[in-house]
Amino acid sequence: MASTLAMGHPWWERGVVYQIYPRSFQDSNGDGVGDLAGIERRLEHVGSLGVDAIWLSPIFPSPMADFGYDVADYCGIEPLFGSLDDFDRLLAAVHARGLKLLLDYVPNHSSDRHPWFIESRSSRDNLKRDWYIWRDPVIGPDGERLPPNNWISDFGGSAWEWDEATGQYYLHAFLAQQPDLNWRNPELRRAMLDVLRFWLDRGVDGFRIDVLWHIVKAEGLPDNPLNPLWTPRDNERDRVFQVNSTDQPEAHAITREFRQLADSYGDRVLIGEIFLPNERLVAWYGTPDAPEVHLPFNFALIENPWDAPTLARLILDYEAALPPWGWPNWVIGNHDSPRIAARIGEAQARVAAMLLLTLRGTPTLYQGDELGIAEVPIPPDAVQDPRELRQPGLGLGRDPARTPMPWRGDEAHAGFSTAPPWLPLNPDWRTRNVAGQERDPGSMLALYRALLALRRERPALAVGAFGLIEASEHKLVYTRTSGDERLLVALNLGQAPLPYAPESTRTGPVLLSTLGGTPEPGILRPDEGLILELEPASA
Repeated sequence: MASTLAMGHPWWERGVVYQIYPRSFQDSNGDGVGDLAGIERRLEHVGSLGVDAIWLSPIFPSPMADFGYDVADYCGIEPLFGSLDDFDRLLAAVHARGLKLLLDYVPNHSSDRHPWFIESRSSRDNLKRDWYIWRDPVIGPDGERLPPNNWISDFGGSAWEWDEATGQYYLHAFLAQQPDLNWRNPELRRAMLDVLRFWLDRGVDGFRIDVLWHIVKAEGLPDNPLNPLWTPRDNERDRVFQVNSTDQPEAHAITREFRQLADSYGDRVLIGEIFLPNERLVAWYGTPDAPEVHLPFNFALIENPWDAPTLARLILDYEAALPPWGWPNWVIGNHDSPRIAARIGEAQARVAAMLLLTLRGTPTLYQGDELGIAEVPIPPDAVQDPRELRQPGLGLGRDPARTPMPWRGDEAHAGFSTAPPWLPLNPDWRTRNVAGQERDPGSMLALYRALLALRRERPALAVGAFGLIEASEHKLVYTRTSGDERLLVALNLGQAPLPYAPESTRTGPVLLSTLGGTPEPGILRPDEGLILELEPASA
């Protein structure tokens, strides 16, 4: 309700984002792949969670070499997902429920099937040649043809692909089917800003910007420094430090343009995908006079070990790094990372849900985590992820995080599709599904709904200040305060009972336990998280 929301904060600070991976949410036409009509059909579930915005992974026309992150038309809809009319209906339905809709904007690279690249590679003097990054080969000591530098694709192998027809290499930070765009070209820059205008004019509420820190490369394209600690057991990408291929100062002028454009449409939001240390990550907020993205994604909860001292350190370090005008954000799962329940187990995944939804900042929730979906085995003949296919055995595969949503346990294919789905379902789908968890007051789904409802009711959880109380080996305790409202969050990351607050802390009633039931007075049960009232400071 509006009366429960802290005034003076835009929706993207108060709210919660829910990421939908369109291929895996709901199939409406029986081809085994999710689509826009399917998402529209399942909006009741999204609305019932209590989130505020939906972020859709790419839905644009694509050959699907990287499942939509190879865009062949930035201003269309992939027929597999539907049509522009389907999109307009979905957007209207989302807005009718009081929700926002964010799209995935992919500015670093296009598909090699995009008309721009087809023109670019047609000849060296084509007008769009410089819309991509082309270079002559280096000739080795024995006359052999070598790539222009030592840059490595994030998917393994050289970041350069030879084009026999025009006798040059083109750059691709990811797959060879994903040539990098040249943002130093002003015509390309204008064309990509027009893409944002197209969707903003259509009514979208913002964008998640893919691999934003890659968008500009160092002038002259010098070699990246070698990583002396790299071994063949590591990701091949890490054989070099990406000093010259990412995070260039010129990129910030581009993100300022993105922000100016978004702000000209009113209450829009930009979320940047940026994998960088805190001190470099927070630079992407810009300054009060020259703002950039509203939320540079913070992946600390995904990338670090799950223990109380580590969590306390990363929370405090992140809070300390934020500029006064920067609003924090948190995420525990997405389409590229192992699911939280697979990483730390279902019991601790409940604790992680409470952490995510009670830290200061905007949370992003990934579809299926509200059900506690864990590890999903992918048989070798069912692997889809090109990263796993290119570098097998390194644990880089993203398929287990992208498996379809299980809606029911009493329908074929869990109610996701009438046909076999494009990836296997979670093996326990007959018991772990939306319909089943809706009937169980102790389910993970019930916990997420309760957490999100409490977050809406309590300004301290939505926008209040954060204060660390304790971080021992297995216990994390902190406060959230807003005006006279003071709440205590206590998390047990271990398997033994623990007191939940120092003796001097005067606690009031328990508002929510991750385990349900009646908590023990003064005690955190194993794998339990609690939210409690605190007595007023003056009492």
